[in-house]
Amino acid sequence: MAKFMDIHNGFIGVTELQLREAVGRDLAVEAADGVHFEHTWLDAESGTAFCLSSGPSKEAVRRVHDKAGHPAQEIYELSVEVEGPPPVVRPNLTGVAATWPDTREQIK
Repeated sequence: MAKFMDIHNGFIGVTELQLREAVGRDLAVEAADGVHFEHTWLDAESGTAFCLSSGPSKEAVRRVHDKAGHPAQEIYELSVEVEGPPPVVRPNLTGVAATWPDTREQIK
């Protein structure tokens, strides 16, 4: 199942309770289109909401938001996902001698 991130503008002044109610409207109608909304974030200052969902297509995500009464202005399919930080590649120092200058004389 593909993942999508969509963006809604105009949520200025929306409270957490109001955002939960909006998400609840999505959850109430999502199954009919094979979509599942996984997480929602709100930047209260700009009034921008971001929804992470999985589903069969952008069109299905758009239909659910339209039915719920808050159409998304933008929808992006997330085709690449990386979980956690990238692996750290450590150099192989086997057999490499490290020498440090003797600074004991300089400390006195």
